[in-house]
Amino acid sequence: MTPWGEPQAKLHHTLRSRQLLPKSARVLIAVSGGQDSLALAQLMLDLRSRWDWDLAVAHCNHRWRTDADANALHVKTLANQWGLTYWEAIAPTPPSGEAAARQWRYTELTKIAQAHQYSHILTGHTASDRAETLLYNLIRGSGTDGLAALTWQRPLAQALQLIRPLLNWSREDTGAFCRDRNLPIWLDSTNADPTYARNRLRLEVLPYLRQHFNPQTDHHLAQTAELLSADIDCLEILAQEVYQQAHQGDHCLDRTPLKPLALALQRRVLRRFLQQHLPIAPISSKLKNSCR
Repeated sequence: MTPWGEPQAKLHHTLRSRQLLPKSARVLIAVSGGQDSLALAQLMLDLRSRWDWDLAVAHCNHRWRTDADANALHVKTLANQWGLTYWEAIAPTPPSGEAAARQWRYTELTKIAQAHQYSHILTGHTASDRAETLLYNLIRGSGTDGLAALTWQRPLAQALQLIRPLLNWSREDTGAFCRDRNLPIWLDSTNADPTYARNRLRLEVLPYLRQHFNPQTDHHLAQTAELLSADIDCLEILAQEVYQQAHQGDHCLDRTPLKPLALALQRRVLRRFLQQHLPIAPISSKLKNSCR
């Protein structure tokens, strides 16, 4: 009998209220073997009969660690036990850093999904990840888009959506769920390596902020990201409307509709224009003066 309790009801409600996944979707779950992705995979299995999903598991082997192959075999064994199709991507050479690894993962997941007609890719990012991302990007000098970088969903390619259904779960929540269901978590030794900036935030900075400033630091940072995301969605809708008025041919933008607008909106319209006509993405900070 499929378990049904508060965790399953929480995810079920999130998926319905946010319209993240349709019924009968072909879904590829990215599973590293850590607690967040294991919790996500098990919850999706628990809800599968209600939604009639076609589920599969994908694992990305970065070849960073000596136990990377054993980690991949662990995830494959779990997928087989769950009766799910398993796909694995193996890096030809270990990625040079966190950003390169993230880009490689999404590229490989997209290739797998497109090759086998999956419409959605799910990752186990949580509110804790969202808090870390906001703080990390804030320190690096990001704009609002970077501060709200971990959104509930975003397109990866045509007819392919990336979904993060656990953004209202904390890392403590997924850990408790794994313990309750006796899920075999694979402990990634790189998560304790302080040479990675995100690990220092997780292991040193956030604990300090919780102890000396606010015990609910993670929750409030994640909440801030959610509020920023809603503001960004609104600005993007307005920017698209203005862009349609101002765009005059392939390489021309009429400044007249832009001049009375707020600077934030001007920047978004200009960025849309430049993204269409430049070989590389524009840097937001270079749009400082816009049409003033």
